[in-house]
Amino acid sequence: MDNYIFKLSPLVSRKTVRFNNRYGIELAADLYTPKDMDNASQYPALVIGPPYSGVKEQGPGIYAQEMAKRGYVALAFDPSFNGFSGGTPRHASSPDIFVEDFSAGVDYLGTRHFVDRNRIGAIGICGSGSFALSATAVDMRIKAVATASMVDISGAAQQGTKEERQARLTKLAEQRYVDFENDQPALGNRGAALADETDDPVFREFGDFYFTSRGFHPNSITQFTATSDIAFMNFTLLDKINEISPRPIMLVAGENAFSKFFSDNAYAAAAEPKELVVVPNANHIDLYDDTTKIPFDKLQVFFDNAM
Repeated sequence: MDNYIFKLSPLVSRKTVRFNNRYGIELAADLYTPKDMDNASQYPALVIGPPYSGVKEQGPGIYAQEMAKRGYVALAFDPSFNGFSGGTPRHASSPDIFVEDFSAGVDYLGTRHFVDRNRIGAIGICGSGSFALSATAVDMRIKAVATASMVDISGAAQQGTKEERQARLTKLAEQRYVDFENDQPALGNRGAALADETDDPVFREFGDFYFTSRGFHPNSITQFTATSDIAFMNFTLLDKINEISPRPIMLVAGENAFSKFFSDNAYAAAAEPKELVVVPNANHIDLYDDTTKIPFDKLQVFFDNAM
C-alpha cells in the first residue's frame, strides 16, 4: 500500500519516478504536475525533501501537491537508504549523501523537457531543511531555497561539551565493533513516542504525528542506524550558509516550535536576501501537514519572485 497521508487533488497529476544520485543509489520520488500542464511549455520546479526519518508520502507530498496547484513541477523524494529508495544498510543516514539527494533531484528535474532548468528551487522540511540549505550552498543550479520547521541535524548532534561529545563517540565507536560482528548495524533510539510512553512533550508531539492516523507510514520508523550519528558529529551542514547569497533564503518556523531557534540561528548566519516567517500559534509538526497553517501563499510569492 502507498499509504499517502493526504488525498490527491483533482487539480494535480502524480507519477512515481526513479533516478540515481551520483553514488549510484536509486531514489524513489513522486513527480507532481499541474493537471492542465502544457507539455510544450517549460515550468519552474521544486525538489522537496522530507522531515528527518520522514518519507515522500507524508509532508513532502503535501508541499509538492500545493505547489503544483500553483503552477510548479514538484518532486518529493525518499532519501537514500530510506522509504522506497535504494541503498544499504537500510535506515542509514549521511550528511553528504542526504545533501547529494537534493542535487540528484535537480539532475532529474533539469533534464525534463517541461522544466525550465534555470528556475529550480528547493524546499526542506525539518531535517531536510539543513540538507537543502547545504545543497544550495554548493549547487548553483538551485536558485532559491525555503525551509519549514528546519532542524540542523549536525548542529543537534554536536551539542554539549567536548567531554559529553567524546563520551557519546566512545559508545558509538564500541557499537561499530558490535555492528561489524553482527554483519548489520543496530538502529538507534526512536525519535518519537506516544503519550503513554513518555512525559517529554517533544517526543509526544512527534508521536502524535508518526504513530497515529495523522501521519503514519510504515516506511517512516523514526529511527536511523545508531552509528550514523558519528558523521553528523564530524561534519557541519550550515557552515557555508552565507555563501548561498545572492540567491534568496526563506525560513519558516512555528511560533511555538521547540525547533524555532534553529531557524533563528540560520537566519542570523545567512547573508541577504533572507526572510524569516514565523507562523502564529504553530508548533514544529504543524508545518508538516497542516495546510491551514503552512504559508503556501508566501512560499509561492517567494519562489515566483526568486526564480
